[in-house]
Amino acid sequence: MAQKPSIPKGTRDFSPLEMARRNYIFDVIKGVFKLYGFQQIETPAMENLSTLTGKYGEEGDKLLFKILNSGDFLLKATETDLLARNSQKTTFQISEKGLRYDLTVPFARYVVQYQGDINFPFRRFQIQPVWRADRPQKGRYREFYQCDVDIIGSDSLLNEYELIQIVDKIFAKLGINVTVKINNRKVLSGIAETIGESDRMIDITVAIDKLDKIGLEKVNEELLEKGVSPEAVQKLQPILKLSGSNIEKLDLIEQIISESATGKKGIAELRTIFNYLKSGKLSTEVELDLTLARGLNYYTGAIFEVKANDVQIGSITGGGRYDDLTGIFGLPDISGVGISFGADRIYDVMDQLELFPIDQTISTKVLFVNFGKTEELYCLPLLEDIRKAGIAAEIYPSADKMKKQMNYANRKGVKYVILAGETEIADGEVTIKNMMSGEQIRISTDQLVEVLC
Repeated sequence: MAQKPSIPKGTRDFSPLEMARRNYIFDVIKGVFKLYGFQQIETPAMENLSTLTGKYGEEGDKLLFKILNSGDFLLKATETDLLARNSQKTTFQISEKGLRYDLTVPFARYVVQYQGDINFPFRRFQIQPVWRADRPQKGRYREFYQCDVDIIGSDSLLNEYELIQIVDKIFAKLGINVTVKINNRKVLSGIAETIGESDRMIDITVAIDKLDKIGLEKVNEELLEKGVSPEAVQKLQPILKLSGSNIEKLDLIEQIISESATGKKGIAELRTIFNYLKSGKLSTEVELDLTLARGLNYYTGAIFEVKANDVQIGSITGGGRYDDLTGIFGLPDISGVGISFGADRIYDVMDQLELFPIDQTISTKVLFVNFGKTEELYCLPLLEDIRKAGIAAEIYPSADKMKKQMNYANRKGVKYVILAGETEIADGEVTIKNMMSGEQIRISTDQLVEVLC
């Protein structure tokens, strides 16, 4: 019995229509990245496991896809460890590589490895797939594309402003109405210090980052489970409920964490970014969200998330400032900031809102009907002329019934069908049928390219 074809959960096949739409998204994003002077790089799908582990926090490490060593992968595993079922220790004996979890850590590795060839500040972009062993659900996949843009080798907050400009321009071009949420990890550190839980900064940020998903009550439960004291959780409540304008919220939180030098520095950075925003002409709303934490451990300053306003889905873009990510690879004190566009979630939003341009999904504009060998020889030079003019065109590969060929054209969304039978050939002409209107005109072959353009 033949095996039923299938793919792993959390992965997808893409049809020609879906690929045309995905490429539309990639082209818009890539065009804006280039407009701001960013250069493209690529890194391998797999990295050494030592490069990936310990960079995403405990929860992130659990989501890494590990690759078994080639050949006898159990060769280095001791019988004692196998019998003890010590999966953490055994992992490094049977697996030395893993699929990349994101594009930022591989980028940090790249910067350190090729630092002698890089012109700092380095403005890089990267559009590639990443993999996470997450539970598949709507808007969350195990294999998905990220479109990253980073500036490394500069601690100027002007870079944060430019990233917000890039967000504004890309989503305006795609037609998606969004809100940019912004916070600062230094402010979160100041909050943890103020409520007396500095040593639980990671636990606090991981928990409150889930506020939108699980609600305040569940966040409080998680904080208590992690060992945060009831008194500290109580002190945290008014901070999580702060409201008002961006400046009003900044003023309020500055009063609350006034004893924290780190927290005050974060507030100063946010004020600088908001001052830059005043000078720009953004159509996108930028909102200070003091509950925004972003769970990744390497963020140290401003952090961003972008939400689609008209669709219920998680963040479609996110990023932030990292001051020493390259330090783990031997190049300390190189500050960077970046942001990542989730192409798959952006696709889902555009699909739901029907934002894709119709002409972006049409692969063939012109189809020559095939009446036989004589007609083929007449049409082939014309087909070549049309393609030289930059018009997507094809000839049906065999002299099948006219109905079959026209159905093919309809299903593919072809705009023009060209017919060249005995009469047209004798007169040096062709008949063009507009498949949208049904109108037909007969012209000389010399006019063909001009009419189609």
